[in-house]
Amino acid sequence: MSACAPTRATDPSRTRSDHQPHSPPPGPRRRFRIAGADVSAAVAVFLIALPLSLGIALATGAPLQAGLVAAGVGGLVAGRIGGCPLQVSGPAAGLTVVTADLIHRYGWRTTCAITVLAGLAQLGLGCLRVARTALAVSPAIVHGMLAGIGVTIAVAQLHIVLGGTPQSSVLANLRALPAQLANLHPAAATVSVLTLTLLLLWPRIPGRAGRLLRRIPAALVAVAGATTAASLSGVRVPKVDLPSWSSHALAGLPEGPALGLTAAVLTTTLVCSVQSLLGAVAVDKLVAARPGLTARVKRADLDRELLGQGAANIVSGTLGGLPVAGVAVRSSANVNAGAVSRNSTMLHGVLAVIAALLMVPLLELIPLASLAALVMAVGIQMVSLHHIRTVTRHREVLVYAVTTLGVVCLGVLEGVSLGIAVAVAVALHRLARTRITHEEKEGVHHVHVRGQLTFLAVPRLSRALHLVPQGAHAVVELDGSFMDHAAYESLQDWQNAHTAQGGSAEVTGRRIGTRPLTEPMPHGEEHGESSVGCRCRPWTPWRNHQCEPPQSAPDTGRPGAPGDPGGPDGSGPGGRSGHQLARGISAFQRNTAPLVRGELARLAREGQRPSQLFLTCADSRLVTSMITSSGPGDLFVVRNVGNLVPLPGEESGDDSVAAAIEYAVDVLKVRSITVCGHSGCGAMQALLDAEPGGAGTPLKRWLRHGLPSLERMADESRPWARLAGRTPADAVEQLCLTNVVQQLEHLRAHESVSRALRDGTLELHGMYFHVGEAQAYLLTEAEYGKVFGVVEAADRSA
Repeated sequence: MSACAPTRATDPSRTRSDHQPHSPPPGPRRRFRIAGADVSAAVAVFLIALPLSLGIALATGAPLQAGLVAAGVGGLVAGRIGGCPLQVSGPAAGLTVVTADLIHRYGWRTTCAITVLAGLAQLGLGCLRVARTALAVSPAIVHGMLAGIGVTIAVAQLHIVLGGTPQSSVLANLRALPAQLANLHPAAATVSVLTLTLLLLWPRIPGRAGRLLRRIPAALVAVAGATTAASLSGVRVPKVDLPSWSSHALAGLPEGPALGLTAAVLTTTLVCSVQSLLGAVAVDKLVAARPGLTARVKRADLDRELLGQGAANIVSGTLGGLPVAGVAVRSSANVNAGAVSRNSTMLHGVLAVIAALLMVPLLELIPLASLAALVMAVGIQMVSLHHIRTVTRHREVLVYAVTTLGVVCLGVLEGVSLGIAVAVAVALHRLARTRITHEEKEGVHHVHVRGQLTFLAVPRLSRALHLVPQGAHAVVELDGSFMDHAAYESLQDWQNAHTAQGGSAEVTGRRIGTRPLTEPMPHGEEHGESSVGCRCRPWTPWRNHQCEPPQSAPDTGRPGAPGDPGGPDGSGPGGRSGHQLARGISAFQRNTAPLVRGELARLAREGQRPSQLFLTCADSRLVTSMITSSGPGDLFVVRNVGNLVPLPGEESGDDSVAAAIEYAVDVLKVRSITVCGHSGCGAMQALLDAEPGGAGTPLKRWLRHGLPSLERMADESRPWARLAGRTPADAVEQLCLTNVVQQLEHLRAHESVSRALRDGTLELHGMYFHVGEAQAYLLTEAEYGKVFGVVEAADRSA
C-alpha cells in the first residue's frame, strides 16, 4: 500500500509565489459586484415583505405608504450599517400594538417624532455598548410579549376580515365581536377565507411540483390569488388606497404630556431593540447551520446592530415611516434563500422603494380584507406552541402567562414590566426554596439537601442534622450548585462536633465529591485537585486518567491491592479499571440519573427520533455527545476504525455500516449524515505505513476500504482537501481530510442515501475534529476545492 502514498511536494493551495514585492503597485479598483445568490434572495425577501409591510401599516392605522417607507429604509439603512449582515429589518408585527396605540393617542406626525427619538435612544445605547444586556431578559418574557402582541393583532384584524372596523383595545374588540358576526360582510369574508386557505395550503403542495412552487412565498401567492379573484369576480370590497406622495405626512414636533411621550419613546426603544437583538442571535444560529456560510459571514456585532437600527428609525420616522426592527420571518427567508452578504438586504430595500414609486396602480387592487387575513395569520403564529412547551419544560409558564395577559389587557410596557417582576419573584423563590430530608437506611442516616444551600435554609438544615444520633454514621448529600458561607460554617461545625463524639460523617455532592467537608474551594482545587488528591470536578468525570487516587494513598487489603489477581494493572474485576467503572456508574446514578430520568422515560415511550446519523472513528478521544453538544436521542452514531463507509456490493461481509445507513435513512428518516474524521487517526497512519502483501489480518481486511482515500490523495489531477487558515500538519492529517471527502462519495453510492438526496430530504456533511486544539472544522465547497472551515466558538452571552 505504500506505493499509493502521496508524492506531491507541494499543496496546490500553496503554488502561488511566496515572494511578494515590498511595495506592490496599486492594482485596478475592484468593481462593485452583487452575487447572484444575493439577487435571488433579495427578490424572495421582497416578495414576502411587500404584502406584510402593507398589512402591518393597515393594522396600525398608519398611512399604507408608511409600511413601504419602513421596508425601504430598513433594507438600505439598517442593512448597510447594522452589525448582522443577513438580518432583514422593516416594519415588524411585534411593533403593531405599540404603534397603533401611539397613533390613537398622539396622531401620526407625533408618532413619527417618537420613532425618531427612539432611534436616537438606540444610538445612545449602541454607543454605550450595552446591547448584550438586553439578552439578559428571560426568553419567557420575550415570548410572552410576542404572544400577547400576536393575540392583540389577531383579534383586531378579525374585525376587518369580517368586513368591519377594529376597536381601540382587545377587550373592546372582544365585546364588539358578536355584533360584528351578526353584521357579517360576505364579500370581505370570502376574500379573507380565500387568502387564509392559500396561505395554509401552498406550503403543503406535495411532490416535485410542490418543491418548485414552494419557492414562491406563500404570503405573495395568498394576496395575489385573493386580489385576482376579487378583480375577476367584480365583488365590491374596500381596497388599498395609496395617496399621492405629495400629501404624505412627515414627522412633526411631538405634542402631548412629557411623561407620556417619555414612556412612549422607552416602549418603542425597548421593543425595537429586544426584537432586533434576539433576531440577530437567531440569524447567527441559522448561518451556523449552513456549512460554507460561516467563513463568509461574520457573527453579529450586537452593538453595531443597535446603531444600525437606531439610524434606520431616525430616517424612517423623519420620512414618515413606521418604526423599524429586525424581522424573523424575512431574515430566515433571506438565509434560506442563499444570501451570502448584506447586499441581499440592501437590494430588498431598493426593490421596496421601486414598488412604492412605480407599482401604486397594481398595489391599489389589493383588498384590505386580504391584507388583514395575512396579518391575522402572522399574529396567530406569534403564539408559538413550541415556545409554550419550552417555557413549561423550564418551569417558567407563570412568567409567560403573566406577560402575555399583561400585554393583552394593559399594554406592552406594562405587560413586560409585570413579566420582569414575576420572573424576579420566581428566581428568588427558587433560590430560597430548599428541601431538606432525613431518613435512616440500614443504620446509616442520610440527610438530603435539594436546592441551593443559603443562610435562609440554615435553621432547617440544623434541625435535620440534629436528628442524627451521636456515634452514628451519616451521609449528607448536597444536590445543588451553591452553598454560602453561613451554610458552610453550620455544616462544618456539625461535622466536627459529630466526629469528635465518635460518629462519622460523609458529605457528598456535585462540588464536593465523597470526602470530609473542607473549604468550598481549597488551594489548588481551582485546578481540579480536591483535598484528597483527586482531580474530579463537575466537568471532568470523563477524564479517567486524571481521577486516580494518589499513589501514596494507603492500601489496606482492599480488592485490587498489589499481589491480588485483580491488581492495579486492571487485569481483574477488582482492578483499577473495574473500580473506575463502578465509581463512574455510581456517580451517574447519584448525580446524573435524577436529572435525565424524565427525558429518558419519554424516549423509552416514544422511541428514538434522531435528526442525524453521525459516522465517526472508534478513537476513545472522540466523544460525540461532547463535541456536538447533543443528548440522548439526538444522534444515531456509527463508530468504526477510520470512520470508513464500505462501498455497497463488495464481497466483504462488511454489512454492518450499510445496515446502519439504511436503517437511519429509511426507518429513522434522519435529515442529515455527518462523516467525522479526527487528528492523529491511527487507521490513517496504518494506511500510510502498511506494506503490500503480508498476512490478511482483520485490521488489514477492514482498512482496504480506506485505499480509495489513499489513491485520491496521490492523484495529481485532484486538488487536495485543505484546512482554512493553515496547511495540514503532515501526511496523516492530509489523509484524514481526504478520507472524509472520499467516504462522503462512498455514502452517495448507497441506494437509500442516493434516493433521499434526489428527493431533497437528506443532506451530507463532512467534519474534521482536531483533538489537541479541541477545534471542529466543517467541510465546505470553496473556490479552490474542498475546504474544512473553522467552526467559531459561540459567545456565551448570546
